[in-house]
Amino acid sequence: MTMSALENLPDTDHGLLRFLTCGSVDDGKSTLIGRLLFDSKTILADTLNAIEKTSAKRGMTAVDLSLLTDGLQAEREQGITIDVAYRYFSTGTRKYIIADAPGHEQYTRNMVTAASTANLAIILVDARKGVLTQTRRHSYLASLVGIPHLLVAINKMDLVDYDAAVYERIRADYLAFAAKLGIKDVRFIPLSALNGDMIVDRGERMGWYDGPTLLEILETVPAAHTEQAENFRFPVQFVCRPHDSANPELHDYRGFMGRVESGEIAIGDAVTVLPSGRMSSVRDIQIGGLSQRRAIHEQSVTLLLADEIDISRGDMIVKSAEQPQALKQIDATLCWLSETPMSPARTYLLRHTTREVKAKIAKIDYRLDVNTLEHEPVATLAMNDIANLTLKLAQPVFADPYTDNRATGAFIIIDESTNNTVGAGMIR
Repeated sequence: MTMSALENLPDTDHGLLRFLTCGSVDDGKSTLIGRLLFDSKTILADTLNAIEKTSAKRGMTAVDLSLLTDGLQAEREQGITIDVAYRYFSTGTRKYIIADAPGHEQYTRNMVTAASTANLAIILVDARKGVLTQTRRHSYLASLVGIPHLLVAINKMDLVDYDAAVYERIRADYLAFAAKLGIKDVRFIPLSALNGDMIVDRGERMGWYDGPTLLEILETVPAAHTEQAENFRFPVQFVCRPHDSANPELHDYRGFMGRVESGEIAIGDAVTVLPSGRMSSVRDIQIGGLSQRRAIHEQSVTLLLADEIDISRGDMIVKSAEQPQALKQIDATLCWLSETPMSPARTYLLRHTTREVKAKIAKIDYRLDVNTLEHEPVATLAMNDIANLTLKLAQPVFADPYTDNRATGAFIIIDESTNNTVGAGMIR
């Protein structure tokens, strides 16, 4: 990153941002990430040396920056992205986790996995080809899994002579599609990942575009959990009961360990334990054995309560005034991940936060054709299928709609016989 680019960035820490790159095959997703890391000077010297050697072996005159994310041998040989590749970097004002999602339809499950934790999706469009079926498919999937911000990056502007008319035409086409899908928060940027125009530095060939660069957009996107008030949700992962005969003070210690999935909690707050419904208040909050006055979203903490309550893994601690629904039947959107088709006759294991319950498929409303967005009646689901369905549970789970809370609105389906994860769902 040049000093001029650095000087334009804010001085305050804007928190962690998880974002996803997606779009059609060969739109330049991996090259975009490589350029972003290269121009922001976050590539280690040995990594750069390795990809320089690989590029030379392939007869390329310039460094192939896509090799930074295409880590599998099959990906390098075929020139495609198969598995999700994660990269981490920091600009000094913000930390980032990037997920590079594959573009092929047969890897839909990989894309859904990558999108499940992202707060922004960069959807790449080849300036020569415009909005394609896979562009629409990935836009729908990004919207489906609740990514709140979409950025349409119209790439390869160098191959259309940096023509503003091409950019405006693609922008109009995408907006027409987004309106049909109900996508509201979408921004656009023209760029050349190969040459670095509008990635970190503006370049000199698109003076007609007066908006921010890609990095400037990334620096100002709101962090997760900051855009609306969230209810406190604390799934219990472990009950800590130290046994130290030399320290009598620990005999009565009972700490409930887990991660604050959303909201915040402070000492003295009234809480309810689910499923028992027992009420108490927070006596102490500890991180690494040290007391804290409060805890916020995504912090891993130990809670100590004022009352002796029987609590175990799979229970959930919530604020008494912010209780979720207890559901024994859930309507959900499910992505089937397994090569073995779903069997409506079978019983599966549903894992919701730290709670596991037995579940059966009550009915499949329809399968969604991710290319045409049409609803198709089906009796079962194959790998990469996405469907709306109803599940019946043996015991209740304590959930929020996925649109309100991505942590307590999500679940996975496990095959009990193999212990494999076979499905991932979102509660409607």
